[in-house]
Amino acid sequence: MFAALFPTLATWLYFVVLFGSPWTMPVFAVCKGIQFAFPLVWILGVERSRLHFYKRPGTPGLLPGLASGLAIFVFLIAAYQPVLASSPVVERAPAAVAGKIASLGIDSTGQYVLMAVFYSLIHSLLEEYYWRWFLFGRLRRRTGFALAAILSSLAFTAHHVLVIGQFLGGFGLWTWLLSLTVTAAGLAWAWIYHRSGSLYGPWLSHGLADAALMWIGYRMALTP
Repeated sequence: MFAALFPTLATWLYFVVLFGSPWTMPVFAVCKGIQFAFPLVWILGVERSRLHFYKRPGTPGLLPGLASGLAIFVFLIAAYQPVLASSPVVERAPAAVAGKIASLGIDSTGQYVLMAVFYSLIHSLLEEYYWRWFLFGRLRRRTGFALAAILSSLAFTAHHVLVIGQFLGGFGLWTWLLSLTVTAAGLAWAWIYHRSGSLYGPWLSHGLADAALMWIGYRMALTP
């Protein structure tokens, strides 16, 4: 329950309540530290077992990861200009994205690129380690694949609802519809991890999805 709910509570705190205050970044750093350290503390301190999360990448994981990641990447890039950029659904998003970027102290293209690389390569791996390897993996032992995939994907979606709602200016229909795409991605990544036993496939797919979202954020907030 803690692993499933803490990221949403943390996101509400640093992304909504404290947004714009000097406490945003310190609280963000502390919450991320707690989140990504918790699986290690649980396994080593509570279960008193060894860590087993390294496995060489193989075709059963990499091909679905690459295919799904490229599909998401191409769809988002292709849909942005003709659909998203002119849609009234996201008319508040550019200002909201710019505000969030400014709150992080990012004021140049170079700094934004560094942030995008961090989220696409490192943060996506940490999220896969947390949501798929730890939460889904532990739930799967108790409930089986299907229920574990659904529960972990819904938990994965919960904090994204807050993020999307902030960018769209509320929690209307489109916020929930877009959040369902996060659930679908979580289910796909859980299936890839379950099938391959490796995080390389989900990480590859997740990283490509994040890269596309970072590109859209750049177009919205930093491109004249």
